[in-house]
This record gives sequence, C-alpha cells and structure tokens, in this order.
Amino acid sequence: MWGEVVNRLVAPPLNIFSSPNYRLMFIGEYSHNLDDKGRLAIPAKFRAILKKGAVVTKGLDNCLFLYSKEQFEKIAARFAALPISQAKARAFTRHLLAGAMDVEFDNQGRITLPEYLRQFSGLKKKIIVAGLYNHLEVWDDAAWKKYKGEAEKNSNAIAEELGGLGI
Repeated sequence: MWGEVVNRLVAPPLNIFSSPNYRLMFIGEYSHNLDDKGRLAIPAKFRAILKKGAVVTKGLDNCLFLYSKEQFEKIAARFAALPISQAKARAFTRHLLAGAMDVEFDNQGRITLPEYLRQFSGLKKKIIVAGLYNHLEVWDDAAWKKYKGEAEKNSNAIAEELGGLGI
C-alpha cells in the first residue's frame, strides 16, 4: 500500500559510494538482547553517528526504524510537504511520524524502546539490529530469520526486478 510513497521519500541515493557521508553509514547485522526494562544496546560503531540524537519509529515488515535525529528531520520534512488530500500520504505519515519517539543513550550505549513500539514489532528477548545505509532496523530475532530466509530464497527474482531501476 505504501510502497510508492516510501520509495520516493526514504530511499537513499543509488550511488552511495560518492556520498560525503559514505563512512558514516549503517551496515551489518548484529545480535543483541532486550532487557526487562526494554533497553537495547546499539553497536558501538553506530553510536558516533547517533551521538547528536536518535529517533525510533514504526517501520515496515513489523520492524522498527532507528534514524539519527538529523536524518529523521529530513524525512519528516518531506512527509510534512505531502498533500494532506491524499489518503495514502496521510496514512503513511501517521504511521511513521505519530509512531516516532526520541531516544537517548545511557552510559552503556543502550536506548529504551517504548512499550508500544516493542508491541508493534513483536520484540521479545533476542533482537537483531540491521544496518541499512541511512538507518537501522530493529527486529525480533525469529521474525528476522523468517524474513531473511524468504528474501534470500527469492534473491535472484528480486535482483531481476530491481535491474530495471539501474541497480
């Protein structure tokens, strides 16, 4: 439903290697545990990117998106510029912005994920933090394995479809 809206608003530039922020990108997959208070350790190498603040929000595929404050402000501004007369634009704007919460790091590099976001994404104990260039995704471990398995099984077909986009 929201694919077209999302692609136009949050997709990173295709040539990421020419970006001045190339060294400040999120990549990789990391396994962590969520504690009883809803705190999640963010990989140390990403904390420098997030040191000026971070925002966590409802993502797609039942995961959470974690953005630097700066990146989220850019995305939010693009959503605010959408015409409110378009139902899909309103719906996804509500999904992304109303679900958002500023988060701060404690002395151990952890953020606290609000209960409503943990419920939305079905987070339990084992968590996967996946880097996706300009943001992180936070997944329940079992959901990530299921999603990743399907995506990997279909990777050739997905690559074929993306070929038309110049990737």
